[in-house]
Amino acid sequence: MSSGTENGSHGGHLHYGMVIDLDKCTGCGACSVACQEENNISFRADESDKLRGISWLTLYRLENGKEYPAYRAISLPRPCMHCSGGHDSPCTYVCPVNATKRDPETGLVNHIPVRCIGCRYCMVACPYHARSFNWWDPVWPDPLTKMLTPEVSPRMRGVIEKCTFCGHRLNRARDQARVAGEDPKMVAYTPACVEACPTKAMVFGNLKDPQSEAAKLAKDPRAFQILAKLNTDPSVYYLSKEQWVHKLSDNDL
Repeated sequence: MSSGTENGSHGGHLHYGMVIDLDKCTGCGACSVACQEENNISFRADESDKLRGISWLTLYRLENGKEYPAYRAISLPRPCMHCSGGHDSPCTYVCPVNATKRDPETGLVNHIPVRCIGCRYCMVACPYHARSFNWWDPVWPDPLTKMLTPEVSPRMRGVIEKCTFCGHRLNRARDQARVAGEDPKMVAYTPACVEACPTKAMVFGNLKDPQSEAAKLAKDPRAFQILAKLNTDPSVYYLSKEQWVHKLSDNDL
């Protein structure tokens, strides 16, 4: 497990991150559905072409490769990792128009669709396949148009889409803090996927706050990061007691 959040490589006292307990995850897909609904992610009548579908949070199935009765399988939700290795992420280095940048105050890797030219360099650079290209203009049949989240602008075709850790919820929490006369820079909020998880397998919070549940779980002996060997220092940690899951996380075949 990389120790980026422990050795002080991130500036400031705030670094939002997520911890996902794979031993609790049932693979129900509630997190992915909540993400799709909350962030106005469009879909088509025929979603059979998975290479051109859009998913900000994909659910993968990992298997230990053994025969019954030793066979085991787990589900692994994969949002954007919001990498911070070397104070930045692989996708931010390659974008020619600065459409994607890492916020040093929050640790979030943001994307600006109206600035994106759709070159897809960031898709190539991301080792987690956490970005999708929008091939079509979004269309929602009635009455689904009345259910869209007003704080999230639908994206046009020809641009990249990615998980934002529900950045609009962060902005809402900051506005509420300002109204209450509190510090808007240190607010706590919950992304839609975390809120929807029925088994509470997903935890979100400030990884730099020793008292936060997320920070405590990130130091759990079961904790690991996907492809930690790449030194991307993801802001998403996973928990599992199964060592074969830890090995698969680094593509150890």
